[in-house]
Amino acid sequence: MLRSKKIILGVSGSIAAYKSAVLTRLLVQAGAGVKVIMTAPALDFITPLTLSTLSKNPVLTEFSDPKDGTWNNHVDLGLWADAMVIAPASANTIAAFAGGLCSNLLQAVYLSARCPVFLAPAMDMDMFLHPATQRNIQSLISAGNHIIDPEVGELASGLSGPGRMSEPEKIVERLNTFFSQKESLKGKKALVTAGPTYEALDPVRFIGNHSSGKMGYALAEVLADRGADVTLVSGPVHEKVLNKSVKVIRCVSADEMNSECRKIFSESDITIMAAAVADYKPEHIAAEKIKKSEREYILKLTRTPDIAAGLGAIKKPGQMLAGFALETENGEANAREKMIKKGFDFIVLNSLRDEGAGFGFDTNRITILDKDGKSIPFGLKSKHEVACDIVNFIVEKINA
Repeated sequence: MLRSKKIILGVSGSIAAYKSAVLTRLLVQAGAGVKVIMTAPALDFITPLTLSTLSKNPVLTEFSDPKDGTWNNHVDLGLWADAMVIAPASANTIAAFAGGLCSNLLQAVYLSARCPVFLAPAMDMDMFLHPATQRNIQSLISAGNHIIDPEVGELASGLSGPGRMSEPEKIVERLNTFFSQKESLKGKKALVTAGPTYEALDPVRFIGNHSSGKMGYALAEVLADRGADVTLVSGPVHEKVLNKSVKVIRCVSADEMNSECRKIFSESDITIMAAAVADYKPEHIAAEKIKKSEREYILKLTRTPDIAAGLGAIKKPGQMLAGFALETENGEANAREKMIKKGFDFIVLNSLRDEGAGFGFDTNRITILDKDGKSIPFGLKSKHEVACDIVNFIVEKINA
């Protein structure tokens, strides 16, 4: 899967930099084109000559070549790459990436890159486990970066624990897996709903909920990354999609979302209902702003369309339909009942009782339940990682 792929290998200051020579050789042997960028501290651990010989390309360290003044265009480098691998990724480089710093060429290329970025941390155990480093790693994961977890073993300090950079063979294996997954949904059409719906009371007020849309947007991104042709039908949120191939249709009310979904559903192979659609709407919408008075105001509500159940009723063989269940009690029982009622192939359960899960958070804790009776729990993860788990489950179901 790495043949003809263009890889930027970033080498930062760590004793594990000696492994970057082996990694470069393995990438070239796999057929990849490799350009190496080194930070100044990395030069203390391995010479550019070694890496330029192995990569068959000049090693870049500065914004311009001090010999002839040639500019190393960080924007062009960021656009050139199919993937960017930082191995070793020191604590300093991880912190700089997480903070958006741009004080060297590697950081500038990272900020310019549109490709997936993989980081293989390498540092002493206490540095790796320090809360600041862990926060920075979580920040990078939330931004869509991929962390290749360090191994546990003897470290340069003499201590033993987590912090050893993953072996080059495992890094190449991770890249191969990633690029094979990128085509796992090629040719499939996917429909995702996200965010809340707002049901107008008058020209000023509405009934809504606290859904941020983050989960649905993450799902749309991951589906597109796996090669699917994705349409995202979104309620009113502040989220944006980074993957330009995702088609976004914006709507406000449940009626509008229902209309847009029905236009698309018949052509969709995969549909994930991640939106938090309002169950009720005002029976009448006031033409003018409702004025405050001393009297009680009685609001009569009527049902909104059940978008998921409506699509489930017209689902054809071969189409996959899934949804979410946000519960506060009797979670699995309620979710399974909802799955049957809506005609879902599987349902994603999360609970407002779980810390860090539910509306507004960047994290979520889910359990996937399918109609075959399976129950697959996952730990607390970033919503991007949760989206990857859900899409992995979809790919497994399709392949089965």
